[in-house]
Amino acid sequence: MRFGKVAGMTSPLARPLALPNGVVLKNRFGKAPLTEGLADPLNRATERHVRLYRRWAEGGAGVIVTGNVQVDRRYLERPGNVVIDRDQPGADGVAALKAYARAGTAQGAQLWMQISHPGRQTPRRVCEHPVAPSAVPLSLPASAFAPPRAMTEEEVEDVPRRFAHTAGIARAAGFTGVQIHAAHGYLLSQFLTPLVNRRTDRWGGALEARARLLLEVVRAVRAATAADLCISVKLNSSDFQQGGFSNEECLDVVRWLGEASVDLIEVSGGNYEKPAMMGSGARDSTVRREAYFMEYARLIKQAAAVPIMLTGGFRSRAAMEEALAEGACDVIGLGRPMCVDTDLPNRLLDGAIDRAEAYEEAIVPAKGALGWFCLQLIRHGDGLPPDRTMAGEEAIRRYLANEEATAAALVGRT
Repeated sequence: MRFGKVAGMTSPLARPLALPNGVVLKNRFGKAPLTEGLADPLNRATERHVRLYRRWAEGGAGVIVTGNVQVDRRYLERPGNVVIDRDQPGADGVAALKAYARAGTAQGAQLWMQISHPGRQTPRRVCEHPVAPSAVPLSLPASAFAPPRAMTEEEVEDVPRRFAHTAGIARAAGFTGVQIHAAHGYLLSQFLTPLVNRRTDRWGGALEARARLLLEVVRAVRAATAADLCISVKLNSSDFQQGGFSNEECLDVVRWLGEASVDLIEVSGGNYEKPAMMGSGARDSTVRREAYFMEYARLIKQAAAVPIMLTGGFRSRAAMEEALAEGACDVIGLGRPMCVDTDLPNRLLDGAIDRAEAYEEAIVPAKGALGWFCLQLIRHGDGLPPDRTMAGEEAIRRYLANEEATAAALVGRT
């Protein structure tokens, strides 16, 4: 048993955390959601998920959030996503999901399935006809993302039912919670921002209408599951785009989510156009203090009736402990460092190290970082050690080759 004693004192990172539904996290470390790309050609979980998530569970995090599992097979964030689609019953690979859940809940870890719909942020290689609240294309190369069409009202009304179905399968398979992805520019985030949501029906306009879909998803998931299933929401503190979803609007949504009885909110920020979640566009003062969204988290914590997980930039144990001590958050989210060092929480709690390695600082060119970290997850899934010496250019080539090969192998792609 690990007591989290550092220099003769018990670290606040080792303290358990009771969630509103009574579930207790064994410590304050959260493995943040990271897209894995490990599904088979039918978008089912595989033995690679089992290997990867067993490593993370044995690594000591109190809660582990999966990479986004899609609720609609037609719209993928990338070709290797796991999909649980209500319209294809029996195609979920439940036995594989159960093995995945057993591995991810080892050592008393909570395992929460992140459930998501990418909306317009689905690559052209897997979808030529994406959807969005309104027909607003991404301000990114059209060769990568096709212009979306506006969803019909019937399609919007179907979204909560899809999320609820996926959550029900997750619980039946042994996942202890779900995280509803409403950040980083995916569909629910698109509905929140007036830059993409230009609807004039009951789903658009004032913030109450733009937030309606997210709140209906939360209610549908709660109604379809049970109180022992933790429900988390990942929410942008801001889109960091002029005229987009603002921090002031975020605070209102946080209050409404508290009234909807979610168990935890993960704070992040940005989207594909403004990737603040990768350290781009966040305020300089918070970047210098490691946590990109610390200033926003302090405000959100004051508005929140539920625990907050803060993700983005944490590297030193001192900064993590300070964030907890000052009440800026309740859980420390770790992402990129855990792509490489899956046992990072144990090592920080044991005092073996006092900071995570900032691998992204050594990747040249910097644009190779996305592929570099994704390829580390694939190596873990294959039972291999991480490759810390991989060059940035090599990572770009190998990542793109993997995505193309995975897309080409997809069965039933639209």
